[in-house]
Amino acid sequence: MTLPLLISVPHAGLRVPDEVADRCLLTPREVAEDGDEGAAEIYAFADRVARHHTTDVARAVVDLNRPRDDRSKDGVVKTHTCWDVPIWRTPLDDRTVDGLLDRYWAPYHAELEAPGDDVVLGVDCHTMASTAPPVAPDVGRVRPSVCLSDVGGTSLPRAWFDRLVASFEATFDGDVRRNDPFGGGYVTRRHLRERPWVQLELSRSPDRSTIEKRERVLDALTRFCRALPRAR
Repeated sequence: MTLPLLISVPHAGLRVPDEVADRCLLTPREVAEDGDEGAAEIYAFADRVARHHTTDVARAVVDLNRPRDDRSKDGVVKTHTCWDVPIWRTPLDDRTVDGLLDRYWAPYHAELEAPGDDVVLGVDCHTMASTAPPVAPDVGRVRPSVCLSDVGGTSLPRAWFDRLVASFEATFDGDVRRNDPFGGGYVTRRHLRERPWVQLELSRSPDRSTIEKRERVLDALTRFCRALPRAR
């Protein structure tokens, strides 16, 4: 069964582009810790869904889940990681930042915007630290196995969201929260005009392997698609 889903995995990349590599202070370990560790493996089911989009560029360099004009500390091109580690030897000038966004940010969002009758729902897929890092809305809190976000009830029909939550509760032993600690990021908010969207966050807790997490996510998404409720 090919699931009628568009899967977005914007934070799985580990590559620091050559044009800024000599100015990056981060070790490979720090680059990985700022991104969504395990996401590349957990969401590796391009052959099971209608559309699958990801990137190899590190979140610390270009955050595809931020608005293009967000030049804050935790913005689209950050100054510090989510662990509050400085990223750049010297600040990046506007020309360099704009070049990075033209090469990596703009094409990714253009791909997500492309129309397609084979897709009924977009799923923006992430992993989250099991305990919230210093640059987070819930700093220091222990997080659930799963967080599903619908932008305050605006990004997909309520019946769909209820069914999706129930599907994940069935496969993750009930440890699922709605909009806590995340209410839905930029990808979800920007692209909900084109189709329904939901944001999915999985804890990076080591209590389950990446293989097991992948299987449970696929099971939950398959359950949802097989019993897709009627839109409101």
